[in-house]
Amino acid sequence: MPAHALKVTGLLKTFGKNRVLRGIDLSLDSGSVTALMGANGAGKSTLVKIVCGYYDADDGEIELAGQPYAPANPSDAIAKGVATVHQSIDDGVIPDLDVANNLMLDRLAEPTASFFIREGKLRKQAQQVADSMGIDVDLKARVADLSVADRQMIAIARTMTRQPKVLILDEPTSSLSATEASRLFDLIDRLRDAGVAILYISHRTSDIRRIADRILCMRDGAISGVFENKPLDYEAAVSAMLGHSMNDIDFTAEPGSVPVLEIKNLKLTEKANAINLSARDGEVLAVIGLLGSGKSRLAEVIYGINAAFSGEMQIDGKNYQPTSVPDAVQCGVFMSPKDRATNAVVPGFDITHNMTLPFLSSFSTASFLNGKRLRARTQDMNQQLGVVCQSEKDDIGTLSGGNQQKVMIGRWLMEPCRVLLLDEPFQGVDIGARRDIGKHIRASAKGRATLVFMSEIDEAIEIADRIVVMFDGSIKGEHVNEKIELTALISDISGTVNGTVRA
Repeated sequence: MPAHALKVTGLLKTFGKNRVLRGIDLSLDSGSVTALMGANGAGKSTLVKIVCGYYDADDGEIELAGQPYAPANPSDAIAKGVATVHQSIDDGVIPDLDVANNLMLDRLAEPTASFFIREGKLRKQAQQVADSMGIDVDLKARVADLSVADRQMIAIARTMTRQPKVLILDEPTSSLSATEASRLFDLIDRLRDAGVAILYISHRTSDIRRIADRILCMRDGAISGVFENKPLDYEAAVSAMLGHSMNDIDFTAEPGSVPVLEIKNLKLTEKANAINLSARDGEVLAVIGLLGSGKSRLAEVIYGINAAFSGEMQIDGKNYQPTSVPDAVQCGVFMSPKDRATNAVVPGFDITHNMTLPFLSSFSTASFLNGKRLRARTQDMNQQLGVVCQSEKDDIGTLSGGNQQKVMIGRWLMEPCRVLLLDEPFQGVDIGARRDIGKHIRASAKGRATLVFMSEIDEAIEIADRIVVMFDGSIKGEHVNEKIELTALISDISGTVNGTVRA
């Protein structure tokens, strides 16, 4: 038996002048889970794409089960024993097919497969796969009609029909609730016990504490830390990932001045505890929590997308009960939503029209748009946020993800507001873009209350004056961003006290 299921030595990759990987050395052992942590732009995606056959390395060697490994393409990687379940769940399933056909799809596509499909035999084999993976779903159900968690399980089970030596899971809990994630972890335990080497890409505290046997950290295209001693030192791993202590910040937390948004005895659901919260003028308040914690629901209530079960809100001391998004905007509440591709970017529009879309009336006279004013205002915002483009007339699709995100943030900074809601403003952006966005949000904070809804501790510490933690639809803790006690913050987020799950 080889010492390692996968061994990478001296891996290098450059795109133009950008050296993305700088001599990566790592190994994955059979029957173990290795967590790979790294901030946006660290090189994680490039490393995975080389291992999976999407890219060729410029230099370095890879061994799979002790043999040289250089996949020609993703199909070749799968055939050799390296499989990946990507963050976008539907990349691993065919939503319009039923569960049985999804589970058996790869076998049906084999050259030796019969032209005629025996339905009974297919479902029997599919049931065997589902049983071996601990999946309990109706095999006749259309995958598109299943929960996110069930689709994730089916994507993994389908991958396992190929009997891979190495399984790569890319942020597998990013769309799962805490309960759904627990089911996924049980499945990962089964795969580990079966001898599969698993590379688990995440830096979610609760995930890593639950399933990781070791942690690898990447920063600036290199391995910056390896943590194998139990208990795993998560705080040291985060420091290795960031290049500084998690609670090192380059600004002094501002307490804010007068309250702008006040939330009183607000219940998101009938069984949730009441939320009491005040967001002040000039303050950046981070609301953090895992998926299902209630933070996104709270943002939707403030923005008029959903109604609370009970309670009240005030803006500048006046009653605020929005019945719709236009109603919220009219009251001076703006929101930049998460998942820009689905909820924000307008494909085919240029930068100017994407950025100014909600406020076209401000740039018009007698129903005629003033194109010169539109472009001048967009150009000014581009300069403030550091949007890299040829001109404000560029199609939004020509920009990188980070620059698209800057445009979406800039959209809601075009006009003054009293409450600015930012849902995962750093989603899918590299470190440079993240710092540009965070710096401008803080610099423009006076004159409004800013609430930033996010999942990651390091991102919250980098931008917020105060951090409020949500768990199970309620506020579980509040921390001023000054010499934060990380253990307490992590416990609030994961819903634990001294390692014990809260009731």
